[in-house]
Order: sequence, then C-alpha cells, then structure tokens
Amino acid sequence: MTSATGIYLDGAWHDVAEHRENINPSDHRDVIGLFGRAERSAVDDAVDAASGAFGPWSRTSPQRRADLLEAVAAGITAQADDLARLLAREEGKTLPEAKGEVMRAAHIFRFFSGEALRVVGERQASTREGVTVNLAREPLGVVGIIAPWNFPIAIPAWKAAPALAYGNTVVLKPAELVPASAVALTRIIHEAGFPPGVFNLVTGSGAVIGDAIAAHPGIAAVTFTGSEPVGRRVAQTAVARLAEVQLEMGGKNPLIVLADAELDIAVECAINGAFFSTGQRCTASSRLIVEDAIHDRFVERMLARMSELRVGHALDDATDIGPVVDERQLETDLRYLGIAREATHSEVHGGEVVERTTPGNFLTPALITGARNDDQVSREEVFGPVASVIRVGDYDEAVTVAGDTEFGLVAGICTTSLRASEDFQSRSDTGMVMVNLPTAGVDPHVAFGGRKGSSFGPREQGTHARDFFTQTKTAYVRP
Repeated sequence: MTSATGIYLDGAWHDVAEHRENINPSDHRDVIGLFGRAERSAVDDAVDAASGAFGPWSRTSPQRRADLLEAVAAGITAQADDLARLLAREEGKTLPEAKGEVMRAAHIFRFFSGEALRVVGERQASTREGVTVNLAREPLGVVGIIAPWNFPIAIPAWKAAPALAYGNTVVLKPAELVPASAVALTRIIHEAGFPPGVFNLVTGSGAVIGDAIAAHPGIAAVTFTGSEPVGRRVAQTAVARLAEVQLEMGGKNPLIVLADAELDIAVECAINGAFFSTGQRCTASSRLIVEDAIHDRFVERMLARMSELRVGHALDDATDIGPVVDERQLETDLRYLGIAREATHSEVHGGEVVERTTPGNFLTPALITGARNDDQVSREEVFGPVASVIRVGDYDEAVTVAGDTEFGLVAGICTTSLRASEDFQSRSDTGMVMVNLPTAGVDPHVAFGGRKGSSFGPREQGTHARDFFTQTKTAYVRP
C-alpha cells in the first residue's frame, strides 16, 4: 500500500482527512506517496504552535540556533543521495541536477548556522550629552513560507534557514505538486532537535493553505516564491493587514550574444540557461537577443547542440533534460508553442512531445527563430524548455530590447568586450547580471532578487536576508 503522510505541527505528525497522490512526471505509474490536503483550520493550529514557541525560541542563544542549523545541514548531506532520487522522482529534474539542489540546501543551512552568530547591532553617541543610542535586530515572530514546485528543497531551505537563524518560528506550505521533499526536510529538522512549534509544515492547495497563510493575523511576515499573479494576490492580502511581505516572482530573462562573443561559450550559456532543469526556472534565458553579424551561426550551432540533448526519465544516466513537471504545465508549454507556430514571421524548431519507455511528460527543447520582442511568447513567462531568438542590429538595440519587459530578475551578456560588459552591468534594469555565464545559476551566500514585476521587498539569501527576517529597535539610554 502507498503510504499516507499528514502535516507536522508542534513537533509531531498529524493525519488529515484528505490526501493527494504525488505522481512521478517521468513515469505516471509511479506513485511516490499520498500527502495531506489540509483544511484551512490547520493553518490556525500551525500558527498557534508557532506563536507559542516564538518567545522561548527568540530568546534561545545564537549558539544553540547555530548548532541546530548545522545539524540540519549535516542531516541533508548524510541523506543527499536518497533526497536527490526523491526530488528527481517528484519534480523531474535529472539526478545530477537534483543532487546539486540537495547540496545547495545543505550549504544554505550551513551558511545560516554561521549567520545566527553574527546578528550584530550598533552603538553610538546621541546628539544629546550623556545619552547613548543602541540599535538591535530582533526577530519578527511567525513567518509564513509559501514555496514553489520547481526547487522543492532549495527554496524552502533558503527561506526557512534564515527565518530560524534570526529567531523566528516558521509555518511552511510547499507546492502541492512536490510535498515529498518538504516532508523529508521536515523530518531532518525534527531529528536535529528543534523545539516543538518552531517549525511547522502544512501541505495542501495554494487556494486554501496559501491564502490562509497570507491572511492570518498571527503571521508577522510572508515570504513567497511563485508566479506574478499569485504573488500580487498574496501581497494584497498580507499588506492589507500590515504584515511584512517578500515576493520572488517571474522572469523573462534576456541573454545578449554580441558579434564578438566566443561562440562556444555563448551557445553553452544559452543551452544551459534556456533548457536545463527543463526550463522550469525563474532565471531561465527565455529571450536570446543575438547581434545580426553572428545570428545565423549562433542559430545553426544551437540547433546542432539541441539535437544532442537527450530528453528522458529523470533517473536515467543518459538523460540531459527531464520531463515537464505535470500535464497541466505541459499543456501550457504546448499552448505557447502553438501561438508561436501560428505567427507567420517565426519558426519553431523542436518543441515536440515524445514517447519514452515510461509514460511521462516528455517535451523536446524548442527554439523559436524569427521572434520579435512584442510576440506573446516573448512577453509572457512560459516556464518550460522554450526560448525565442530575437535578431538585433547592434549592441545598443540589444540593450533596449533586453530592458523592454515588465520583468527584471536577471540578464546575461556574452561578449569579449570589457567595455560592453561593464556598460551592460550598469544599464541593465535587473537585480542580477551574468557575463559569459548562464542566467540560471546563483550562489547562496549573496543577495538574490530582481526588479519590476520580478520581485518585491528585501532580497533573499546571504547576509541581506536579515533585512527581511529581522526588525530593528532603537534604544536611547541615559545612565
């Protein structure tokens, strides 16, 4: 029999009335497990547990918090192979990609174990004689985490680890498509010895559990990663009750390829950024903006390289690109490809549903040539292995086209010109810039986030995480 998993509240697992099958997108016959679809009242119970634990946890010594976070990092590392296989089964990343994500989660917990010991304040003289000013950073309270399906363990890690490091308590809602990785992480957190109520997991639908987290008066802050429309609704709900909000949303990220670029590097940056992880990354290179002088050679090399990519089961060693996460997302990808095929000025290469030895959501990578920046597929986030090639005349046009989007997460450029590299870093209206690197792929110890419709609120990761997960208190003292 397939096992059923409930929700984790106040240090213990609790069953719920309804469960949902977690299906392997590489093999629809593989049911990973049954996972709880909690009711809205479960959020009340989770917040009650987190609120009760907050006072003692916020006063726990930084060393104690650091030790517990380090124990989680060690637990993830010890179980890395099993966690990677689980992640690949439920989300569809290839096994090497899944292993990389798991290790990133471990690195994040290890980084924030150190940050727990580095919560520094300020002390300075007042403008008034005999008065001293002390500024301290304190935790917010209960933090609600709404995580997406495309990074089932890394994103919960990079939200939960800083929240816990700085003395907050947590209610985590993972995406309903990928509960198994979040459950596995929760078990590691439990085994590490966190006090009951400090960390709580509620699985279920976004419309029920996510909305309840955004609206709950006992949740001091909400950190969300997902689509822009949902993010806007979360913000409207949470801000209306004056909760702190942090949003990471969509991207329509450009990769500029100039005529002076090293072609091999440019092609590999585009292949990696556009198609690896099945293109299911907010940092994916979905607009390839190519200077006219190199355009035809670039497209030729891209198509040749794409023909070498093997689409298949995520656990197959020969696979380069795993399946689309579920049938609904596959339908979305195919809808956008249909729109591109209907345009008389563009041509779609690839983007075909293929059969393998197991029933799964297998889609070959798609390159849309002849695309324009005002095409629907160039404006809206597809979130699949789909990239548009946009021809431009020169560098200045490339920069203009790159910035002509409502999103501003990350932008890349491939060039051997130091002048162009430096100029683009300053002119790009994005939160992150990559030079001769894929747009997808960031380090966990530095700030992550974008501008415009891609992000809202303080940055995630690195030391910048404290700007969201703590609040300041200024004290004036006259002895």
